Amino acid sequence: MPTVPLLLQLKIYNRRKLSSDLIAAAVVSMMLIPQSLAYAMLAGLPPEYGLYASIVPIVIYALLGSSSTLAVGPVAIASMMTASALSSVTQSGLIGYVDGAITLALLSGSFLLLMGFLRFGFIANFLSHSVVSGFIIASGLLIALSQIKHLLGVQINGHTFFDMCYSLLTMLSQSHTITVFIGVAALVFLLLARKYAAKCMVFYGISLSTANTLSRIAPVVGVVATTLIVALTALDQKGVAIVGDIPSGIGQFGLPSFNLEAIKALMLPAVFISIIGYVESISVGRTLGAKRQEKIVENQELIALGGANIASGLMGAFPVTGGFSRSVVNFDAGAKTQFAGIYTAIAIAIVSFFLTPLLYFLPIAMLAATIIVAVLSLLDFSVIRQAWNFSRSDFYAVAMTIALTLMLGVEAGVASGIVASIILHLYHTSRPHVAEIGLLPNSEHFRNIDHYKAETIPEITSLRIDESLIFSNVNYLDEHIHSVIKNHKKTQHIILHCGAINTIDLSALEMLEALNTQLLQSNIKLHLSELKKPVKDILDKANFFDHLGGSLFLSQYEAYDTLSKTLKN
Repeated sequence: MPTVPLLLQLKIYNRRKLSSDLIAAAVVSMMLIPQSLAYAMLAGLPPEYGLYASIVPIVIYALLGSSSTLAVGPVAIASMMTASALSSVTQSGLIGYVDGAITLALLSGSFLLLMGFLRFGFIANFLSHSVVSGFIIASGLLIALSQIKHLLGVQINGHTFFDMCYSLLTMLSQSHTITVFIGVAALVFLLLARKYAAKCMVFYGISLSTANTLSRIAPVVGVVATTLIVALTALDQKGVAIVGDIPSGIGQFGLPSFNLEAIKALMLPAVFISIIGYVESISVGRTLGAKRQEKIVENQELIALGGANIASGLMGAFPVTGGFSRSVVNFDAGAKTQFAGIYTAIAIAIVSFFLTPLLYFLPIAMLAATIIVAVLSLLDFSVIRQAWNFSRSDFYAVAMTIALTLMLGVEAGVASGIVASIILHLYHTSRPHVAEIGLLPNSEHFRNIDHYKAETIPEITSLRIDESLIFSNVNYLDEHIHSVIKNHKKTQHIILHCGAINTIDLSALEMLEALNTQLLQSNIKLHLSELKKPVKDILDKANFFDHLGGSLFLSQYEAYDTLSKTLKN
């Protein structure tokens, strides 16, 4: 059953934790304000919607989430996926853009809640880490490329990498000089701040941890500086695009105007956004939780993220999830409990109610630079090299995910990533490792005869199957066992070492029954050893042992010793 983990903190909450949470909230708020504005723009929405998505949803996650440091709100990939999903649906006239974004948030939240109540938290384990990394790399490239138009002050078309590249090249000659200067200057400042700000502060006596935390709020400095420059020099009158009027408030509670056709069209994109958002959140939560020996409850996270997205939709905003960079900052700034998220939401609400007029002259180019620098951390190309060196099948899956995301867009990329993960799983389970084993001298231990000098008897063939027996590998195992028999002409007994088998499905049961019958026809007996009780129970229910030609042994040594003595007699 879902719980409210935050209530458990009330009993042990003290002044020291309050102080740490307030400091973390102050730092994260300064980081989140420019990011939320930027990510709303990335999603194709007015900037105030980023603030709406950063208040009530954070409170809901703080109440329900199991991570004390995960910072929920607008993130780059979910925002881009939102824009991609809405581009086709809104163009067809099924739904308005804002209503479409709200519908996506509500659908995503509902799907996450459903998975949470059905205890489907394990779904994160079915997406290969390497494939997800490939999708994130490709998404990062698409996001960065989509923002270059704002640095140049031009309009580009297309939603795939190559379409945007072509459109960008054709529009380069129309770049707005002042916008380019502001955008490039903002980009260079943020990149230099990310690399050198902490080092400079340490040089002047600030502790390394404090310096690293303070360096993360460089976007705030950039926002203040560029806003003042545009306001004092009236650059908006010279063609520099600015944010303009931002309505005050925290959103408008209510439901969007939608229709059944729009819901059908947005259902699949909402599922994709939910899955990718959950995988990203749970990965960050686990990483940070491990540093504090904090257990992240998967099903509780689904409920918390579902509640946050429903809250975002009800407040008129778009899908949210846990952000990597903000969560790390929250952790490094010393957040002790989920109350830090509530304090962050209060700070954003104060800005939304009283300070939005100060953002009127904020140049769009500054927000674009903020997005580009933020997604650079997503471009970890080392995963491609690691996949190539470690496993060619993983490399091909990563390469396919990256290529399809760049060529066909994010939705095709997510779909290909899910398919690639499933194919990888089936591939690895379809060809399990099967070792012929022998007895190590002066012991009761058995090892692979290809790697150890182990004792074997021509009449006894011992095989260890290092995988559960399921539909995807039964044909391979059947062929492999018959191949071994063909090469061992004197075999009278086959012992299957079943210590690594955790389950057997119906296809595997049918294979074992057929194998047993075929071996008996060849005067060969099939024996099983070290069978786990759950697996034995499955075979018992099928009355498999009533027809087994050989015997069931508790250990491999018992089977080998008993059969070898039988042969001597």
